[in-house]
Amino acid sequence: MENQGKRKILLVDDDTSLLVTLSDFLRYEGYDVITAESGEQALKKLQQIVPDLIILDMSMPGMGGVGFLRNISSEEGKPNYPVLVLTARANMAEFFANVDIDGFVPKPCPPSDLLMEVGRILFLRGSNKGESVESHGTGKNRVLIGDDDTLCNQAICDIFIEAGYIVDSVLKGPEVLEKAIVGKPDVVVMKVVFAGMNGDAIVKMMKEMPHTKDIPVVLYDNGESQIPDAEYTQAGAGVVKFVRSNKPDLLLSAVKEILKV
Repeated sequence: MENQGKRKILLVDDDTSLLVTLSDFLRYEGYDVITAESGEQALKKLQQIVPDLIILDMSMPGMGGVGFLRNISSEEGKPNYPVLVLTARANMAEFFANVDIDGFVPKPCPPSDLLMEVGRILFLRGSNKGESVESHGTGKNRVLIGDDDTLCNQAICDIFIEAGYIVDSVLKGPEVLEKAIVGKPDVVVMKVVFAGMNGDAIVKMMKEMPHTKDIPVVLYDNGESQIPDAEYTQAGAGVVKFVRSNKPDLLLSAVKEILKV
């Protein structure tokens, strides 16, 4: 009876030492943790339990994380349980082209980061069945800002916040994908030349994922690019608007035009 009322987590990883370390850590934090060392073993565990969250490693022998996700997902790619994935960001497009998950944590990661993400997912799931509690029911639009220049990023965020938007921001290209998948913004505003992965490459990956393909994107640069706008905004490219400036007011105007506000 000691586990009654505790949130139940299914932790799936073939790394025994990591499995022990993370399970002990999560139990210490008050969670009821069940472990599995493979996707096959995890499927058997699901015949006996209904977890509040599955923490899943992707690189495992046998069916692996991808095979396990396919087994627990609908035809539309929606898992039947909340899933937090442990993975390298570079592999996201391949793994999640047709799967809708709740969060990503790079492996290895500090236990504190994992704990924060676990808490965030369980809170969101418990409050709004996976929808964003910040924007749900507020009537406000959510904007995701991507710029690796800290000062420029902050200036852009500030003007959108002042205009009444709910703002998320990142400093690295691959993080745009994570935030777009999990946060489902109404529009993404990001720099073309971007640390980790350029903006146009990110857009192409977004267009390949069912959960992000319909999110409009505003790309921008500092006004020095000689590349024609049409190369970014041509049909199927995914970029709704290209702005030849990183001035916050011009980016705000572009977003207002797209969202008709």
